[in-house]
Amino acid sequence: MSLVITGNPGVGKHTVSKILAKKLNYKILDINKIALKSLNIKKRSGTVDIDTSKLKRVIKKIITKKSLVVGHLAPYVLTKSQVKAVIVLRKTPYNLISVYKKRKYTHQKMIENLDSEILGVIAYDSIKKFGKNKVYQIDATKKPLATIVKKIQSIFENDFKQDKVDWLTLVVRKNDLKKFFSY
Repeated sequence: MSLVITGNPGVGKHTVSKILAKKLNYKILDINKIALKSLNIKKRSGTVDIDTSKLKRVIKKIITKKSLVVGHLAPYVLTKSQVKAVIVLRKTPYNLISVYKKRKYTHQKMIENLDSEILGVIAYDSIKKFGKNKVYQIDATKKPLATIVKKIQSIFENDFKQDKVDWLTLVVRKNDLKKFFSY
């Protein structure tokens, strides 16, 4: 069974995965790269539509016990039996704004990803798909990479302390709902 690093764009999945894969001697399977290479991708107004059913079949053929699967699509293309542990990296939406601006995301793409992070969509979908005993959330906001990697390693030593991540309460407390959500 493989290890999964997932989370919204900009939370540090690929950076953390490179370090972790080297430490654990795992091979990185980057879901986005696999999709772009293996599927007939259709661009639609700056976004990419991916056939997750086809991607699921491609990944099934190449995944191994020593795979470190990376990508925000993990909960939608992997099965519970393929996964040993799922690490959901999280970052405060206030930090993600600058990341998305640097990446030149459109306003719409930025809001969609920020809203997803605030509501914990990937964390929720991961727990629903893989079960709460396999899913671990880590608040990666302003944390050194070494700290995040050490925290992930603590999962295998049964010494992991789940991070409390509740961006919705933070946004409400700061009276910023209108900043992130149009209602």
